[in-house]
Amino acid sequence: MHEAMTIGDLAARSGVAPSALRYYERLGLIRASRTGGNQRRYERAELRRVAFIRISQQVGVSLEEIKAALDELPESRTPTRADWTRLSHVWRSRLDEKIDALTRLRDDLTGCIGCGCLSLQRCNLYNPGDVLAAEGPGARLMQPR
Repeated sequence: MHEAMTIGDLAARSGVAPSALRYYERLGLIRASRTGGNQRRYERAELRRVAFIRISQQVGVSLEEIKAALDELPESRTPTRADWTRLSHVWRSRLDEKIDALTRLRDDLTGCIGCGCLSLQRCNLYNPGDVLAAEGPGARLMQPR
């Protein structure tokens, strides 16, 4: 059995600042036990949870959604590959939508920058006469309809 890690050990192994680890713990994303001197100790399985949190954040998943997903994992044992696979499938369509949106942004931004007008209000290609202003604020053409 592996010895539990200190917050410094977990920070060094995960690349996540101790302050962020304490925040994750406060939100219930990771768990720590306490020593008699009230020091945090983390099981090695928490490394996987921290990695999952960081990767999920990088693709735009909120901490609330991450917590909901992690709450589906078993508490009585270390999550298996099947557990992680099941969890990742929940977000597959969301990630596909993000990939599509990023692809559109890349392709449309190249064309927009190439035209040289640099004005979304006067752009004859994407928003002639600023007609999209009537739909409200934000990147109207980039949002899924």
